[in-house]
Amino acid sequence: MNKERHFILHKPYGYLSQFITNQKKRKKKMLGELYDFPEGTMAIGRLDYTSEGLLFLTTNGKVSQEIRSSKYEKEYYVQVDGVITDEAIQQLKKGVEIGFEGKKYTTKPSSAEIISNPQFPLRSQKIRDDRHGPTSWISLVIKEGKFRQVRKMTAAVGYPTLRLVRTRIGTITIENLKNGEVKEVDQLL
Repeated sequence: MNKERHFILHKPYGYLSQFITNQKKRKKKMLGELYDFPEGTMAIGRLDYTSEGLLFLTTNGKVSQEIRSSKYEKEYYVQVDGVITDEAIQQLKKGVEIGFEGKKYTTKPSSAEIISNPQFPLRSQKIRDDRHGPTSWISLVIKEGKFRQVRKMTAAVGYPTLRLVRTRIGTITIENLKNGEVKEVDQLL
């Protein structure tokens, strides 16, 4: 019987959180281009193509289900369009109404605060510059993870997301991982 294996990855911008695709034309970058993962490896709690940051991978589906549950906090640093107000931060903390699977859904209360620019390395696709108006950064901590939830939450309070970086899942952070770096670990949490 094969030993289960676990990995943490700092997912770069422009990669799909999967290993195979059914795309016919323009091929997008896949996680397998970053590291020689063992067969059966799956991403836990995907990050979309334009999102960056901490991603867990495992060969154990039970671990995947556990981490995707609401037991663990997921923290995101989010660059938003405009100078976000304290009122918008309070709305994010209380929960906002977003669309999910064709229905209205109110997010659970979360932790939200304005932060200074975290000085992440530039990404491969430039984010607009100051000529197009000011931006600000927030930290948003949630325990759920609906499809594109963070982007929908910031848009719901009037501040669309420009850059999204997951910095923490539970107690694990991307602090010591370079963009695109993969590290094998004994356990995830």
